[in-house]
Amino acid sequence: MMSVTTRKEKLTLVKRDGIAEIHLHISKTNSYTLDFYKELNAAIDEIRFDPEIKVVVLMSDVPKFFSTGADISFLKEAEPRFKTQFCLFCNETLDKIARSPQIYIACLEGHTVGGGLEMALGCDLRFMGDEAGKIGLPEVTLGVLAGTGGTQRLSRLVGYSRALDMNITGQLLTPQEALEIGLVNKVFPQAETREWTLAYAQKIVESATYAVSNIKLSIMNGKEMPLNVAIRYEGELQNLLFRSEDAKEGLTAFIEKRKAGWKGV
Repeated sequence: MMSVTTRKEKLTLVKRDGIAEIHLHISKTNSYTLDFYKELNAAIDEIRFDPEIKVVVLMSDVPKFFSTGADISFLKEAEPRFKTQFCLFCNETLDKIARSPQIYIACLEGHTVGGGLEMALGCDLRFMGDEAGKIGLPEVTLGVLAGTGGTQRLSRLVGYSRALDMNITGQLLTPQEALEIGLVNKVFPQAETREWTLAYAQKIVESATYAVSNIKLSIMNGKEMPLNVAIRYEGELQNLLFRSEDAKEGLTAFIEKRKAGWKGV
């Protein structure tokens, strides 16, 4: 697949070899306003309709920062109703990630706090450099809560008590501490973080991607359902996979003791 690069004011979208990279270059700390989320929303929409893209990596081109979240001056000057709609738009944008068939990975090479962490929480996986800096939700120190999924996505990821503690104290964690509680999935040597993240993404691209997409949707959608309904939903997705070319190829390759030639269908 030929590399295609689309540069916008706040981000750059690069698509090649089944992987889309979303590079953030918003500000010195990647603090954002509504304009950035409009660009992110448009990038996600473009990716969702691209059948070639199987994995998306969200990363920062700003040294030492993934993102510090919403611009405080922007929030201070905005009137309450606007801020409420801003948070709603951010959440709706991040929810598209959860409902998309592609696997989204947040590559965290710098400080990831506030709305920056909430953006990473919207992704399916989070990989962090071992010297990337701090990660957490300090919104309580401003007299507000983490309003773009921080109280909800975090509690579903690390559990009620840990999420409550992080939110009410504003505690910032090191990469290793984040790994220990399951906030991030992997911690890599700092200088190799992007390389290992993209290698992981490429491994997914070369796998049974139709199964991968349905596994994601089964887990993401199923966790919101009662168990008996979720099991039924899982079964329906399995029925789709049983009828796929990849399932036929996977079973045949196993019996013939050879490497499967996946087609993604």
